[in-house]
Amino acid sequence: MLMMLGPVRFEVVPFNAGSYDHTHAAGFAEKPVLGARPPLEFVGAGAESWTIKAKLFPEKFGGLDELAALYSARASGEPQYMMRGDGAVMGWVVIRNVTERSSYLDAGGVGRVVEVDIDVSRSSAPKPASFFGLLAGVFLRGLT
Repeated sequence: MLMMLGPVRFEVVPFNAGSYDHTHAAGFAEKPVLGARPPLEFVGAGAESWTIKAKLFPEKFGGLDELAALYSARASGEPQYMMRGDGAVMGWVVIRNVTERSSYLDAGGVGRVVEVDIDVSRSSAPKPASFFGLLAGVFLRGLT
């Protein structure tokens, strides 16, 4: 496994995460001062986000079911647990945006190559009731 985002496992096949970008910021309050550069006061951590770039080849390896699960997770609006394949915990994130690009369309209009960009942002953990529902969904999905 390369990475896991909620119910979606990114593996070499069928849903491959080829790269990701990680952005994190710091917050500063600017205090205007006459005749000098304004001092900046650190006020805490800023936004933290990732962009995961994935690719799938539906005709050869499938992956459309995983893409549908990703869309469902985004539509739920619930925080999703994200973990890297080496076991590093990335924490709770919300899926803000999913961009899909299909190329080399087959006779049915399905791309032979589908590139997906997934934008996620750090969030708080879900409420306990939501958490257990998400957890059950991950385990049940793994049994099928």
